Amino acid sequence: MVQQPSLTPLAQEPRTTLPTPEAARHLHRAEQTLRLWACRESGPLRPLRIKGRLAWRVSDSRRLVEGAL
Repeated sequence: MVQQPSLTPLAQEPRTTLPTPEAARHLHRAEQTLRLWACRESGPLRPLRIKGRLAWRVSDSRRLVEGAL
């Protein structure tokens, strides 16, 4: 069994953005779900695109988890 590294709680996360795998774990969604949100621009979060990669804002993720979005 592959053990994933523990996540830093969003409230204590020092970074401003997260890569898709980490954001998906925080949001309890599949990575592909976040990619679909980005592609279709239909989800509750909109990513930043940095050098061809998706980056998810910690502040937006925190609000979504807390139910504010």
